[in-house]
Amino acid sequence: MILTEEQKTEIALIRQKYDKSKPNDTEKMFTFIRGFCSDKHNPKPETMRALGYARRKHHGQFRDNGEPYIVHPLSMANFAIGLGLTDDNLLAVILLHDICEDTYTSVNELPVNDTVRHGVKYMTIQELPGEDKYETKRRYFWSLLEDKNALICKAIDRYSNLSTMAGVFDEERIKKNLRETHELLMPVLKEAKESYPEYANELYILRNIIRNLYVNLAIMLGEDLFNEKTPNQT
Repeated sequence: MILTEEQKTEIALIRQKYDKSKPNDTEKMFTFIRGFCSDKHNPKPETMRALGYARRKHHGQFRDNGEPYIVHPLSMANFAIGLGLTDDNLLAVILLHDICEDTYTSVNELPVNDTVRHGVKYMTIQELPGEDKYETKRRYFWSLLEDKNALICKAIDRYSNLSTMAGVFDEERIKKNLRETHELLMPVLKEAKESYPEYANELYILRNIIRNLYVNLAIMLGEDLFNEKTPNQT
């Protein structure tokens, strides 16, 4: 399915009418998370620090669909809370997961503890000399098993990204993300239930909602999508 410029414009207008977060919606998400972290019986200091820092660092940045960038980590954090994933360090990693890549900030500069920094580090792609892009991505995805917060964060991140691709990315970019999800992320999530049995239920839910989403997108774009060879796998 190749969209014409007219179709892209029409979809963008529909998104603007129904999907695009209004400034007050963004503020509501921010306020909800701040209130959630302020519970005197179960405070979340790392999330609180990450919340304000993420808003400052992402200020003035926008995603491809026109939303303020901060909407992405805020909605991810809200989604995690809805799933019952409320660990302080995990929520902080979610809020900060794009900071290093998108704002050129060092992991060591993050105003959080070492556990959160470690998770953000594993969420940040780093190329090694001599690697091609597929090798870098493969190493990146499998290394997520070394940090449970990064692993859960990546699953929620991929769900969020897949949910907002239609009408924003071109067909080839969507296909690339679908293949990457199918060939790299899903096997890692399957393996993760053995590494982190305490998250077995949450991982099961995340795998299923991600699978349903990318399979539906694949059907829309072409049923033979996953039979095509990925570059560097021939």
